[in-house]
Amino acid sequence: MLLVFILIGLVLLVAGGELLVKGAVRLAEKFSISPLLIGLTLVGFGTSTPELVTSLQAAFAGSPGIAIGNVVGSNIANILFILGAAALIFPIAVAKESFRRDGLVLAVATLFCLGAVLMGQLTRWMGAIFLISLAAYIWFAFRQDRKATHAAAAANDTVAPPRPAAGAITLDLLLVAAGLGMTMLGARFLVNGAIDLARIFSLSETIIGLTIVAVGTSLPELITSVMASLRKQGDIAFGNIVGSNIYNMFGILGVTALVKPIAVPAEIMQLDIWVMLAATALLFMAAISRWRIGRVEGGVMLLGYAAYVSWLGLNAGA
Repeated sequence: MLLVFILIGLVLLVAGGELLVKGAVRLAEKFSISPLLIGLTLVGFGTSTPELVTSLQAAFAGSPGIAIGNVVGSNIANILFILGAAALIFPIAVAKESFRRDGLVLAVATLFCLGAVLMGQLTRWMGAIFLISLAAYIWFAFRQDRKATHAAAAANDTVAPPRPAAGAITLDLLLVAAGLGMTMLGARFLVNGAIDLARIFSLSETIIGLTIVAVGTSLPELITSVMASLRKQGDIAFGNIVGSNIYNMFGILGVTALVKPIAVPAEIMQLDIWVMLAATALLFMAAISRWRIGRVEGGVMLLGYAAYVSWLGLNAGA
C-alpha cells in the first residue's frame, strides 16, 4: 500500500503541476503581470504550501528536526535538484532587472535564516520580523512590476490594458486552485508513504526532514518547474524556485516560529545550513555569469545534490 500511495502522489503532482503553470501563465497575460512575478508570488507561495503544513505539524508534534530540516532541505533541493533538472531540460534565461531585486531579497532571507539557525532557537520575535519582511517584499515587487508595465506601454505609445472582468479570470483561477489542490494532495500521499518507508530503515527525524520530507514537499516545485521548462516558460521555472526559497525562509519559518518557537537541531547548525548557503551562492554565480542557467550549470547542480545526499546517507549509515 505504501508504494500505491507514492504512485498516486506522483500522478496527482504531475497533473496538478500542469494545471498550475497553465493557469498562472494565463493570469499573467490577463493582468499584464510578468510571468516572473507570477512565479515569485502565486506559484511560489502555492507550491510552498506543503512545506508550511508539514513544518507546522512537525513543530506541534515536537519534531524540530523535521520542522526546520524540511525548510533547509527544501531550499537545497529547490536549487541543486529542481533548478538543476529544469535547466538540464531547457536552459533558463534570467531577467537582469528582476533578479537584481529578487536576488537581493533571496540573499537577505538566506542571511536572516543563517543568523536564526546559528542562534539555536526560532523565537516569536524572529518569526514576526520574517513575516513583515515577506509582506514588504511582495508589496514592493508587485508595485515595481506594475510600474514597469505602465512605463513600457507609455514608451510604446499604447494604452495599458484595463483590468479584466471577474468572469474572464474565473476559469484561470479555477485552474490554479485545482493545480494547487492536486499538488498538495499528491505531496501528502507521497510524503506520508516515504516517511513510513524511511522509518522502516530507522533513519533519524532530521535526516528524514532534510531528504525525504524536504524532497517530497518540494515535489510541487519540481513538477511545476519541469512543466514550465518543457513549455519553455523558463521565467516561471526560475521565479518559482527563487520565490519558493524566499517563502520557505520568510514565510514558513516565520509562521512556524510565531506559532510554536522551536530549537534548532545541532546537525543543521553544523552542516546543512552551510550547504544551503553554498547552494544559494552557486545559484547567484550561475545566474549572473551569463544571465542564463544552461545545461552545464544544471548538471553541476545535480551532481552537487547527489554528493550532499550521499554524504547524509553515509553519516546515517555510520
